[in-house]
Amino acid sequence: MGGLGLAGRRAGAADVVLRPRHGRQLDGLDHAVFGSEIYGPDLSLESQSPDLTNLDANGHGTFMAGLIAGHDPTLTAPYEQSSPAAYRGMAPDARIVSLKVGTADGGADVSQVIAGIDWVVQHAHDPGMNIRVLNLSYGTNSVQPYTVDPLAYAAEVAWKQGIVVVAAGGNYGFQSHMNTLPALADPAVDPYVVAVGSSDSNGTDTLTDDTVPAFSPWPKRGATRGVDMVAPGMHLQGLRVPGSSIDLNHPEGLIDTRYFRGSGTSESAAIVSGAAALVLQKYPNATPDQVKELLSDTGYPIIGKAQQIGGGELQLSSALTVPLPFASQRWLPSSGTGSLELARGSDHISMDGVPLAGEQDIMGSPFDPAAIAVLEAQGKSWSGGIWNGKSWSGNSWSGNSWSGISWSGLSWSGLSWSGVSWSGNSWSGNSWSGLSWSGLSWSGNSWSGLSWSGGNWSCGGWS
Repeated sequence: MGGLGLAGRRAGAADVVLRPRHGRQLDGLDHAVFGSEIYGPDLSLESQSPDLTNLDANGHGTFMAGLIAGHDPTLTAPYEQSSPAAYRGMAPDARIVSLKVGTADGGADVSQVIAGIDWVVQHAHDPGMNIRVLNLSYGTNSVQPYTVDPLAYAAEVAWKQGIVVVAAGGNYGFQSHMNTLPALADPAVDPYVVAVGSSDSNGTDTLTDDTVPAFSPWPKRGATRGVDMVAPGMHLQGLRVPGSSIDLNHPEGLIDTRYFRGSGTSESAAIVSGAAALVLQKYPNATPDQVKELLSDTGYPIIGKAQQIGGGELQLSSALTVPLPFASQRWLPSSGTGSLELARGSDHISMDGVPLAGEQDIMGSPFDPAAIAVLEAQGKSWSGGIWNGKSWSGNSWSGNSWSGISWSGLSWSGLSWSGVSWSGNSWSGNSWSGLSWSGLSWSGNSWSGLSWSGGNWSCGGWS
């Protein structure tokens, strides 16, 4: 998870963490992230390895952070007059607060993401913090309505606590087989949050030839919930993490020694998260409902794609030149009292071949959704470093990082954490949301990056 902020505003986001491998700094993030290096708790399964704690061994989180808040040291104000060679994200002055929940292969359980969202809500206003945007380039194919889903509920609580939650819609509509549910990932399925699909500029600066790629979700068979808007998500240039899992397994996405290219609703969500931060910079007292209304009302209507684009394609220049609208959403709220297992959908992590399933979290602790929902509503699901009855992290800030803790004696299905190798090889995850990563098949859907492939796209145009 990771977050960003600008001019004192930060945003949080759930993901693999934003620190590069081997502790090497990435030029495009050393101002926006590493200049004021802020790491929330590492809730990933790799947190028990000192060499992997707060380390982006996957590459997804760093790529998204660059799209949100990349800021080259050579980037100078006014940014529109700065050299095109100076990398910048949507909100170059935003500051990122990152929470790691995923492993090198993308493995993450929904309980980790819920815990991460809860932590962001409770610590959004710690001294020196002001988290206003939560980027979730993540989603599961939950098989229950948002009105009871625990993950949707956690995101909704964050929204109602004043945090703009931006969630990837998911790729190829992997809920579309269910007539009672929209073709959206969870928690994008919750109508309070900003659900983002992808647009394709076709490599030009004009809007008239823009379209919607086939992977972007849209409501089918009578479903009532589609994306709220679309944003660029095809062949986007982002920061590379040399030696990361994506870097090693997808050489077709390599641009040069510094940059990589990716497509998917993950990327689109990151673009909208940066846009939301810029809106909040202009309107610091805006509510999440107002930010959502402003961005969706000012979208560009891609011709022939009305069902697929919600309010339209993101047009930040328009959003920043119109008055802030009145907005107050009145959707049926989620209770969060549903099943943790159903929230996972088909996404399960495993240890030594045994999947984590049922109503239990990664610690093997029983998950009582009704009890957790009450604590979340009160902002008390975390007590120091304890969540759902077990210690998941330390309980304080240590410099610019949240303190860690050792896990021991914890188990699920008779398998104990004790003696598990924390080299990263004991865990298998299946949580990437693309149906394939250019030939590498993944059975899960939860990280909404679709592909890291090339294509004849010149990435300089969107910077």
